[in-house]
Order: sequence, then structure tokens, then C-alpha cells
Amino acid sequence: MAPFTDIRGIAFDLDGTLVDSAPGLSRAIDLMLEDLQLPVAGLENVTRWIGNGADIMVNRALTWALGTSPDESQVAQARSCFDHHYLHTAESGSQLFSHVLEVLEVLSSKEIPLAIVTNKPTPFVRPLLESLNIDHFFSLIIGGDDVPIKKPHPAAIFMVLGQFGLLTEQLLFVGDSRNDIQAAKSAGVRSVGLSYGYNYGEPIEDSHPDQVIHQFDHLLSLIGK
Repeated sequence: MAPFTDIRGIAFDLDGTLVDSAPGLSRAIDLMLEDLQLPVAGLENVTRWIGNGADIMVNRALTWALGTSPDESQVAQARSCFDHHYLHTAESGSQLFSHVLEVLEVLSSKEIPLAIVTNKPTPFVRPLLESLNIDHFFSLIIGGDDVPIKKPHPAAIFMVLGQFGLLTEQLLFVGDSRNDIQAAKSAGVRSVGLSYGYNYGEPIEDSHPDQVIHQFDHLLSLIGK
């Protein structure tokens, strides 16, 4: 029997869950560092820095490159530079993980309301979803600028519950990092952790989601509807 039997809505993280966006993020970070005449970080480093929003990712990159904590003016300059480059690298450097499109199609056919809850800056979210032709699956899209506090704070998940008119036991949150699982736990909703995403080099099992899956289509076997 499926472990989740009364799910009436599902919210998904974006980067590392639905979309392999690390190449595009990494390219934008490296171009930013080049502009600032700093050493480039590379894909492996940037992948470990993804998950808390652009400000923190940029701060991590600067701290790595400078060998010390940057000041506010350095972070602001770097963030502006990153945004400029990411406008050009986001779409070409992002692709859906395996089975994502098929699963979204099945869930849509079951008329389960779907949401995006991501720390990615809001202006980048919908264009990315549109470029991957999955924007139409989601009736609610919450970016990092749409809530006062980003994940792991549960504010965005509470917003989903309110917009969908669901009880906590009726919403499932699917993500790839400890931020996602902590946000779900704080909101009182059940969670699925993906083992293949961006989780700072930590096993997603360490965050104790309700279920762990290793490929995206395994999600369908968990939902009793």
C-alpha cells in the first residue's frame, strides 16, 4: 500500500529536484568571478553551494575565492554581476532530470494541484519553467522573493496550504536538500527526499524525510490516488 494515501496537492523544489540547473548556475558564477578578477570555482564547488538562494550562493563563491568573508558592497556588486550572466546561462545550462516530464503529466491527469516552492530568485523561475515547457503543470509558483524568509523556513509551504485550501496531512513536499525537508517538517507536512540532487554533499537520508527515492518516477508508487 502506498504510504501517502490522502494527498490532495504536491509542492516541488526546483533546482536539484525537477531541474539539473547546476551547469547554468556554475557558468554564471564563474563568469561573475572572472569579471571580478577572481579564480573560477567550477561545477563541483558551485553544486555544493546551491540551495539557499542567490545571495548566499554568491556569498559562498566570494568567500571561497577571496579566502575571507566579503563585505556587503562586494556581495552586492557580485550579485548584480551574477544576475546579468545568469539571464544568459539559465536556459542553456538547465535540463529536466529523467522521468520528470512523464511524472508531471501523470499527476496532472489525476488532477492533483501542483506547486513550485524554490529559493531561486523569482524573476528567473517562470522563464526557466517556460523554457523547459513545464510551466503549465503548476497552478502556484513561489520563488525566493515571494516570501519574507526562504526555506528552510516554512513560510512558502504555509502559502501553498493556504492557496490550495489543504490540511497539512493533505500536502506532500518533494525536494532534494535538507532545506526542503526541514521546511516540510516545520510546516507539519510530509516529505519525499531525492537522493540525486544538490545537498551540500550530505546524504538526504540524514535529514530524515518520510520517504527517500532514487529516481523521480518512484514518486508515483508512493501516492495512493
